[in-house]
Amino acid sequence: MQEAKFYTTDDKKQVRCRLCHQACLIAKGKTGLCGARKNEDGRLISLVYGYPAALNADPVEKKPLFHFLPGTLTYSLGTLGCNLRCANCQNYDLSQARGMEKNLSRMAFAAPEKIVEDALGESCQSIAYTYNEPTIFTEYALDIMKLARQNGLKNIWVSNGYMGPECLEAILPYLDAANIDLKSYHNDFYAENCGASLKPVLGNLVALKNGQVHLELTTLVIPGVTDDIDMLAELADFIVTELDDDTPWHVSKFSPKISWKMKQTPQTSDDLIYQAYEIGKEAGLKYVYTGNIPGDQKENTYCPKCGELGIMRLGYHIERHDQNGRCSACDRSLDIIE
Repeated sequence: MQEAKFYTTDDKKQVRCRLCHQACLIAKGKTGLCGARKNEDGRLISLVYGYPAALNADPVEKKPLFHFLPGTLTYSLGTLGCNLRCANCQNYDLSQARGMEKNLSRMAFAAPEKIVEDALGESCQSIAYTYNEPTIFTEYALDIMKLARQNGLKNIWVSNGYMGPECLEAILPYLDAANIDLKSYHNDFYAENCGASLKPVLGNLVALKNGQVHLELTTLVIPGVTDDIDMLAELADFIVTELDDDTPWHVSKFSPKISWKMKQTPQTSDDLIYQAYEIGKEAGLKYVYTGNIPGDQKENTYCPKCGELGIMRLGYHIERHDQNGRCSACDRSLDIIE
């Protein structure tokens, strides 16, 4: 078992985990909210270090990242556990897994060197820490990220953005891109649906942008829950004013069939997604994308200056019509990281 970082121990051998904004106080023999970090006699242990629950070579567009290494593969891994309890979670079989040690006993250990070796063997240009919340396996991720950099691979986090300041400081030097779920602009949603709060997420988004990390955001539009027009307008305005108008915003359909606890909630209509798309454009965002509407032209990248098609997407297949990340018609940058 690997000793965790980011914690303190008191004279009763209780552990205060500082990895994320949950700041769990963990008694001896117990785990934190995430289920992945255990207090063993005053030492915090990462139960998931070296035990990926999912490994795949994915198109980078699946993360989704549309402006970072388009058309390439990213070697994707995740473990068990999560620091949030989102009722709408679509990967709950991983994120909400319990009986962690029993589950892990059936998994194969994969050293960081093995992950990097396999990523290179799959002709990937990056490694994505995804599927569950990468914050809860930061120690494992960091060791992989350092090796990835040494081997010419980029690092991507797909995250809920709830990492603590020490965690963020540790990963920033090795982090190239992130897609963060900005789930709502209302704190009530975070409190009631996720067991978290909004403010730390907003602060981390600004820190990631200031840290020169390529940043894209995703908002799952859930009928009757995160579909409030005024809220979406506030969220889009935050992106424009506090991040940048060139920050891509993905507005995605909710599917009740694959959700954790919201199976009776209606599926998001296409019209609602298109309404969210228009809200983003009206706020001044240059790149707004519709998610989970197969074949939709609003998943394409168009030049924000002249409207020329830059990248066409059909599922995860892309066709490049740009010239090295610039518009083929007017030569305006499409804000793409190659």
